[in-house]
Amino acid sequence: MSTDSAESNSEDISPEALSIVASGGCIVYPTSTQPALGCLPTPAALDDLYEIKKRPSHMPVSIGVADLEQASTLVELTDDIPDLLSSFPEGSLTLVLPAKENLDGRLGSDKIAIRVVAHTTAKALLKATGPLTATSANTSGTPPKTTCLDAVTALEKAGHNVGLVAGDTPGGSPSTLIAWYSVCDASDSASIEVLREGIIPAEEVLLWWKNQISSSGETPDM
Repeated sequence: MSTDSAESNSEDISPEALSIVASGGCIVYPTSTQPALGCLPTPAALDDLYEIKKRPSHMPVSIGVADLEQASTLVELTDDIPDLLSSFPEGSLTLVLPAKENLDGRLGSDKIAIRVVAHTTAKALLKATGPLTATSANTSGTPPKTTCLDAVTALEKAGHNVGLVAGDTPGGSPSTLIAWYSVCDASDSASIEVLREGIIPAEEVLLWWKNQISSSGETPDM
């Protein structure tokens, strides 16, 4: 994304939305799949988010980042991750990676799910706020809304106060969630696991991995 694009999309982010985030509140923002519910990765903010979503505390949520540089402040990256992400549409994958230091259990403690967002408004938002949660903006067990405004309206009708960062979302499947080999318990060789099939089919991810391992002269354990 160009600097001009980031600057133009930053105009969609109101000072009110930034203030809500800074004070530990939640906002709805657009991604390249579905509207996301974002808050700072702090215990107090997560209390609010889990109350809004009615989500069990043992089910961690993912974190959205603007780029891998921002991700590197939270998780340990391997040299092959840029190749993986560049092989699929930006924002279509979420990777579970080792945390640099243990975070709140609702973020996965020592294994954190990270998504590099593609939506230009989301990138501009995360550059302004730092990493935010990227879970779907709906009450657990209910279908996600197709627009950020609809998501905010539904949550407000349920009695919650959330901010809005406007933007179009295509809807459809969420990102595909992958446990990277650096967090997997591998016996003979490195392996990855597709934890949730989303916009990218599991077989496409596993085929990429098989080719990656084969080209390095190793035998894939799949």
